[in-house]
Amino acid sequence: MYDKELSKEILQQIHHAIEIILRRFNSIETVNDFTDTPEGVEKLDSICMQLIVIGEGLKNFDKVTGNSILCQYPQIEWKKVKGLRDIITHQYVDINAEAIYEICKNKLSSVGSTIKKILKDM
Repeated sequence: MYDKELSKEILQQIHHAIEIILRRFNSIETVNDFTDTPEGVEKLDSICMQLIVIGEGLKNFDKVTGNSILCQYPQIEWKKVKGLRDIITHQYVDINAEAIYEICKNKLSSVGSTIKKILKDM
C-alpha cells in the first residue's frame, strides 16, 4: 500500500509544471524562437527547469507507489520522461533546443492528459 495523498500531491505538482511549460511554449513557433534571442534562451531555460521538475516528480511518484502505477499507463514512455531530467541536469550546456521543442510540441500534452487520468483513477 502507498500514501495516496502524497502520490496525488506529487502528480498535481507534475501537472502544474506541464501547464507552466505549455503556457510558456505557446508563443514558440520554431526552434529558432528558442535560440535566436536572449528572451528565447530564457524561455528555453525556464522550460527545461520545469522538465526537471516533471522528471524528478515522476521518480518520486514511483518511489512512493512502489513502481506500481505508471506501468498501468504504457501509452507514455515514462522511462524517457524521467530520463530527460537526467539529461537536462547533467548535460545542460549541450541541451538540444530542437529536442526540447519537439517534446513540448508533440509529447507533453499527452503526458499531461495521462497524469490527469491517473489522478482521476486514484
